[in-house]
Amino acid sequence: MDLKLEVLVLPVSDVDRAKAFYEKAGFRLDIDYVASDTYRVIQFTPPGSDASIILGTGITDAAPGSVQKLHLVVTDIEAARAELIGRGIDVGEIFHDATGIFHHIGTEARVPGLAPDRGSYGSFAEFSDPDGNGWVLQEITVKAPGR
Repeated sequence: MDLKLEVLVLPVSDVDRAKAFYEKAGFRLDIDYVASDTYRVIQFTPPGSDASIILGTGITDAAPGSVQKLHLVVTDIEAARAELIGRGIDVGEIFHDATGIFHHIGTEARVPGLAPDRGSYGSFAEFSDPDGNGWVLQEITVKAPGR
């Protein structure tokens, strides 16, 4: 049985502000459906992604900004970071983890710059939407077997 991740719900405090942010970031607007003052659904898809995000009104009771570490996989982290910055998105510096594996929470074991030998899965850069929902760019050039 295949189980494919399709949609992640992001809690936001200002739907129009979040919509403007994700449009600026280059996400594709799939739907903006307004049923009433208390129910609105906006769906965006990151460029090249099969999974989407949904934000809106009346769709979650999670605290705005509480979703963290959503990974966007890129093949060239320097180019992806530069493009987002060019679109007006505040993206942090590229880093890798001292362990050479996944990144720690916060800045523990964070080492500035690309992963040694620019190893696949090892380089990261972070940004957040206006509410603080956190995104991570992760460079993957060669996928692990079975991926």
